[in-house]
Amino acid sequence: MAKAHTLLVIDDDRVLRYSIKKSLSPDLQVMEASTAIQALELVNKAAPDVILLDLRLVEASGLDVLCTIKKSHPNLPVIMFTAFSTTKTAIEATKFGAFDYLLKPVDLAKLQATVQKALLSRRQDVDDVIAANTADILQDSEVCMVGDSEAMQDVYKKIGRFAPTQSNILILGESGTGKELVAKALHFHSQRRQGPFIVINCAALSENLLESELFGHEKGAFTGAERRRAGKFEYAHGGTIFLDEIADMHPTTQAKVLRLLQDQRFERLGGNETIETDVRVIAATNRNLKAMIEEGKFRGDLYYRLNVFTIDLPPLRDRKEDLPDLVRYFVGFFKAEFGKELVDIDAKIFDQLKLYDWPGNMRELQSFVKYALAHADGQSIRISHLPDSILRSFSQGPVDPFTPPQASDSISTLVQRLLDQGETSIFDTLVRNLESIVLPAVLAKTKGRLQDACDILGISRNTLKSKMKEHGLSIDAQVSSKNDVRDQTLTAPL
Repeated sequence: MAKAHTLLVIDDDRVLRYSIKKSLSPDLQVMEASTAIQALELVNKAAPDVILLDLRLVEASGLDVLCTIKKSHPNLPVIMFTAFSTTKTAIEATKFGAFDYLLKPVDLAKLQATVQKALLSRRQDVDDVIAANTADILQDSEVCMVGDSEAMQDVYKKIGRFAPTQSNILILGESGTGKELVAKALHFHSQRRQGPFIVINCAALSENLLESELFGHEKGAFTGAERRRAGKFEYAHGGTIFLDEIADMHPTTQAKVLRLLQDQRFERLGGNETIETDVRVIAATNRNLKAMIEEGKFRGDLYYRLNVFTIDLPPLRDRKEDLPDLVRYFVGFFKAEFGKELVDIDAKIFDQLKLYDWPGNMRELQSFVKYALAHADGQSIRISHLPDSILRSFSQGPVDPFTPPQASDSISTLVQRLLDQGETSIFDTLVRNLESIVLPAVLAKTKGRLQDACDILGISRNTLKSKMKEHGLSIDAQVSSKNDVRDQTLTAPL
């Protein structure tokens, strides 16, 4: 008879330990520990297959316990969980070797699935965790990221996994989603954190100026080059260079950056001397690089050099549960600029803000907070202090006020109808109406298979799920008789 798998639950909450023990599979033997000392003794004596570890214990930090376990048992999966999540702890838990990171109150179904994944990793002897890193813990002031949504938790985990490596990273996301902030987090959580972090916006400079900025130039290399100048790749030696808007880089410059990524060597403009450097490149774009490669506008070999690891940032409309924390953070950050001290925020604002889609993402949210602070009476922010563009979206409510177009309606007809009705947010209305036609059609085409639908639509799974929820579409899991894997079938009427 096969030996039962064992799970060690380390938490000082006796009721929670009991609840977890009763909810998990009866085939799983559950051991309990209420203190760090007791837990470490059981780890060494009982050799559990998986550990569930609370981040905050009475007499010790869960991160310290995690590091101790990983030193002696580097391949032992440790699942962290906590009711006190911050960006820093989520990243560090992953960086120090946590198999996964869950939030309290514990979703028991998700916990069961995570434990099974950890057991599979253990059985196959696959090292899916990151080696313990005992570097000094970063201060919160270095990089501050806000949000406890599932989408952002995934981002934090990826930062924790990717940051300790030396590999290049590609950050994807709409404009204003915080790509530079993620790049800073990757740098400050890496072994290069003592080195420079240099930012270059590829869209802001012409081809010649960008090459000069990146590689430097010799005296006389071009008109106005009156002296030798070192480039950013020289200054970034031992550190990280962040190439924002990489899709706007000229093909000639792309070729030179490719050579640098391959050889860590380059020449200044107008020079023959080969310069060696040690730099990690993090690139970002809001455009579809794969489509640009097919159109011949971006080098495929450069894409694969940059895209060793990828982080997809969710738009704000896909993480609206983070809005209250984000608003409070920005109010605290900007209030001194507007001469405010203690600022009270009407709780009704948060429900209303979730009705808006935030096309400008974080930049638009920051502008909204500044506007509200400037118009706030005394120390309070009320709904009446919000911009007209957002107030108009509130008046519409969560349901679109216009009848969804029939398939026979042309775009021009719909636009004219909206104009006649006095609508001022025509673009958003068109998008919502078109989505009500496109999403069911694509999901029907793919028989509800989400990944196939994402590929056809060219959007992420998080975006698709959010839009499905918005339009009242749902899926059921069914078992395919062909290969005995779970398939997704659309259940909403088409």
